[in-house]
Amino acid sequence: MDLLERLREHRRQEEHLAWQGTFAEYYELVKANPRIAAHAHARVYDMIVSHGVEEAGGRKRYRFFAQDIFGLDEALERLVEEYFHSAARRLDVRKRILLLMGPVSGGKSTIVTLLKRGLEAYSRTEAGAVYAIKGCPMHEEPLHLIPPELRPEAQRELGIPIEGSLCPACRVMLREEYNGIVEDVLVHRIALSEENRVGIGTFQPSDPKSQDISELTGSIDFSTITEYGSESDPRAYRFDGELNIANRGILEMQEMLKMDEKFLWHLLSLSQEGNFKAGRFALISADEVIIAHTNEEEYRHFIANKKNEALHSRIIVMPIPYNLRVSDEVRIYEKLIKQSELHSVHIAPHALHVAAMVSILSRLKESAKQGMDLVKKMKLYDGEDVDDFKPKDVEELKREFPDEGMSGIDPRYVVNRISSALVTREHDCIGPLDVLRALRSGLHQHPSFTDEDREKILNFIAIARQEYDEMAKTEVQKAFVYSFEESARALFDKYLDNVEAYCHWQRVKDPVTGEELDPDEKLMRSIEEQIGVSDNAKKAFREEILIRISSYARRGRRFDYNSHERLKEAIEKKLFADMKDVIRVTTSAANPDPDQLKRLNDVIARLVDEHGYCEICANELLRYAGSLLNR
Repeated sequence: MDLLERLREHRRQEEHLAWQGTFAEYYELVKANPRIAAHAHARVYDMIVSHGVEEAGGRKRYRFFAQDIFGLDEALERLVEEYFHSAARRLDVRKRILLLMGPVSGGKSTIVTLLKRGLEAYSRTEAGAVYAIKGCPMHEEPLHLIPPELRPEAQRELGIPIEGSLCPACRVMLREEYNGIVEDVLVHRIALSEENRVGIGTFQPSDPKSQDISELTGSIDFSTITEYGSESDPRAYRFDGELNIANRGILEMQEMLKMDEKFLWHLLSLSQEGNFKAGRFALISADEVIIAHTNEEEYRHFIANKKNEALHSRIIVMPIPYNLRVSDEVRIYEKLIKQSELHSVHIAPHALHVAAMVSILSRLKESAKQGMDLVKKMKLYDGEDVDDFKPKDVEELKREFPDEGMSGIDPRYVVNRISSALVTREHDCIGPLDVLRALRSGLHQHPSFTDEDREKILNFIAIARQEYDEMAKTEVQKAFVYSFEESARALFDKYLDNVEAYCHWQRVKDPVTGEELDPDEKLMRSIEEQIGVSDNAKKAFREEILIRISSYARRGRRFDYNSHERLKEAIEKKLFADMKDVIRVTTSAANPDPDQLKRLNDVIARLVDEHGYCEICANELLRYAGSLLNR
């Protein structure tokens, strides 16, 4: 489909959304589907859930956030369940301002933007259709036309509560244009849009001396006062403040806690009573989700101010910490890089991973748990197996520091340093060492880092370098082992044959000569020693392997190379150890002979074809790994 056809299809969709009828017709629509008249909080919740919900490990993951927010599943579950779900059921939390509080670049603004864009798109679907009184500057719910005396009966008939009253402009319109005949009032379907100022608003505070309350509540249209004769006539008033236009949807309050007190009191009334004061009118009803965001320092300053005590109980604070998973941090960097001009640069494998390790280490807190250090904690949080620690240990670690992740290196600093690294590079390829050097060199340029912070981060960079050294050696060793997977599986099968014979007091049949031999103790120990299994513990380890095999067999599953992580690690380390001398000599040869050159070229080809390297970073990896193996 070319652009012109897509434009025509877009027009057809817009025409399909254009519904108009009388209030009487709208009332029949609501009788058939009461969700049409859902309040703003319920509409936001329905929008989020409409994208799907996954349950894993006793937690909910909302697909709505999946493509843009990474590593914040717990915070998002709390946000949706404790605030939006409760508010959707008309519990008292819907009378609270939602305040997202967390460190810079932690995802607060992204969450709000997603909710606004999501609600816009949802209002264009049948499930999320929104209807309003035609001509109302606040896009008002048509059920407000029902007089208070008749509402109990209408509520019984519809099965939903009717809250709020007509805005001043609609009162005049009903009297002047429709002669008070409610059933004839025109109603139309609207599409929420921040650009068109329909149902989505954003307020950003500026200089308190120049900021006008009219930006929130609207203002008098002085050009029409002579026509209508009074400032209290709704026709002489512009209902175009952010509180007005955000009715039926979302109002984002950026840096709310920096606002002047007179602005905050309007929010207090709106959140608690569902109305606000504007001009010389009675209280004006509004149905909107108020979402604010701020950092921890501003919030503490706000709480410390006694003048704000009335607002404290009107705010629901949702902490939005930094992500604490290395793999999700990498996804954050990839997203930010795609949004920049760096997307055309080749980034070597592990380059973003080492940067993510530095960031995550800077956000973690030292645990008092015996045998636990920051590196182990980082790996556990990322789902890796670490020593004898179990998944339940992760939950204990998280409970130890509820505020973990509220400080540390922010993602944008890392991406900025990657940009800097690109400028100093001769080639359009950035490797792990380039990234670590860039992070190190930029520490003195970051205004919020103290000398103590810099010292800690330098230590984290050193730790990430050590972790990368092991990655580099492993990567090269894997590439050198021809048909690595096949070799590993063959060694795995041979080990299992010997273990089974050992535990059952049997002999092993040689596949070539056919003769029966004692279990190869030397082979088994050469593998087990790779993962620190002592001579005293070997029998228990081997029996555990057989028990695992038996368990798999009972469940009709095959025990294979990937079934036991520790045994897999031991097999790989054994293969690498056998190849270490060959790799060291080949990678460090100043003038490789024809055989060595062929082997190097084969390894580079494998790194490029199978592991995501380019020729530049593949050669750099080989040189670096060679220097490590020669130490």
